[in-house]
Amino acid sequence: MIKTTERIGSYAGAASRTRRKKLMGWLYLIPALCFLGIFMVYPLIDVFVYSFEEGYNSASQTYFGVGTYNYAYVLRDPYFLQALKNTLILAAITVPLSTGIALLISLGLNAIRSLRELFQTIYFLPYVTNTLAVGMVFMILFKKTAYSDGLINLLIRAFGGSSVDFIDGPYWAKMFVLCLYTIWVVMPFKILILTSALASVDRQYYNAAKVDGTSKFRTFARITLPMISPMIFYLIITGFIGAFKAYSDVVALFGTDLNAAGMNTIVGYVYDMLYGDSGGYPSYASAAAIILFTIVLTLTCMNLLISKKKVHY
Repeated sequence: MIKTTERIGSYAGAASRTRRKKLMGWLYLIPALCFLGIFMVYPLIDVFVYSFEEGYNSASQTYFGVGTYNYAYVLRDPYFLQALKNTLILAAITVPLSTGIALLISLGLNAIRSLRELFQTIYFLPYVTNTLAVGMVFMILFKKTAYSDGLINLLIRAFGGSSVDFIDGPYWAKMFVLCLYTIWVVMPFKILILTSALASVDRQYYNAAKVDGTSKFRTFARITLPMISPMIFYLIITGFIGAFKAYSDVVALFGTDLNAAGMNTIVGYVYDMLYGDSGGYPSYASAAAIILFTIVLTLTCMNLLISKKKVHY
């Protein structure tokens, strides 16, 4: 009887300690939850509400109706459709290319022994450089002026081609420069992540593959890729999110009047609706922001579903 009582007492004490630990855990989480609630959850709910308030006036805090007119207007606006097209093309081109090129460079860095740290530093330099400064350099390289056609056009003419106005010329030329610039900016971070992932792969797998006489390609496909697949998946997710949030990069290349240049993005459209020449329409901006949130959330969920079969944790 005494042993039973002692056992019940020990169970009660263990349960009490478990409850106390859970309570302490929630207490530690309260600052982070408050921060997320104030600066992320509340603004999202607020924007969602604004997107349904028709004719909202930010000065008087009034509106004349509630409905889906803001979404209908945004989805019919040619400036938004152009921005959506530009953003989709940018994401579809830059995310796979930048990830693939970064993987190839990381494999090369992982294969060399001497001067590896030097090369890693060189590849990482663009990441710590101001994006606007890099954009100005790209504009100088590609822009045609009254005094010069730009270094890139000089190289094109040296090989017998005709010069192209990459900044103020055809749409495909401007999109080429934007994609190249975006890849250049995001690649250092991806190289850093993938180089670290490759260095963390257990060498015993490679030694076993050598003993079995496995080819390098098969070793890469069967060992390297599965082992670093979580990092590749992470870079793809963050790459899509970053591409859909692009704005400052485009401004650095084509200036602030992106609608006139035909190179606006969804984030740029939201900014224009709030603060640009056509600004003062927070309801339209909120509707566009919710559409962007829906697109990013959908792509993220699709990638999560794919990762269940393709990613090895």
